[in-house]
Amino acid sequence: MSRWFLLSLLVLIVDQVSKVTVASSMHLYESIALVPSFQLTYVHNPGAAFSFLSDAGGWQRWFFIALSSIVSVLISIWLVRLPAALRWQAIGLALVLGGAVGNLVDRVLYGYVIDFLDVYYRSWHWPAFNVADAAITIGAVILLVDSFRNPDSLLQELK
Repeated sequence: MSRWFLLSLLVLIVDQVSKVTVASSMHLYESIALVPSFQLTYVHNPGAAFSFLSDAGGWQRWFFIALSSIVSVLISIWLVRLPAALRWQAIGLALVLGGAVGNLVDRVLYGYVIDFLDVYYRSWHWPAFNVADAAITIGAVILLVDSFRNPDSLLQELK
């Protein structure tokens, strides 16, 4: 079980170090081209995924702090109770937990999430994201794929 929390901690550390590095070495809205269709662009996101509720007036900070805190506690309990045989489910949950806590730290410290990974094609840009967002997405995909590969494992957890 502790190795799954170590994976979450690794995600949290990589996420926070990358955000601090970007924030301390780039100006807000500055972009640095790395390879075609991928650049670093430093932005602040006071909302959620795809800047959802970013213009809500400030209350969303506290809403997302509460939501992230509750989800993080629930995922932690789930991980503690998870049978050792459900390795892929544990990996997915650990990635989601690490990402959720990474973005939670930003919201508590700054009131917004630091995003900087910018994927684009010509003038179309995917919304900027960060390591925490990537971990949450990868973790969710692992959980989804695992639920199709082992549908009984999720039912076993719900009992």
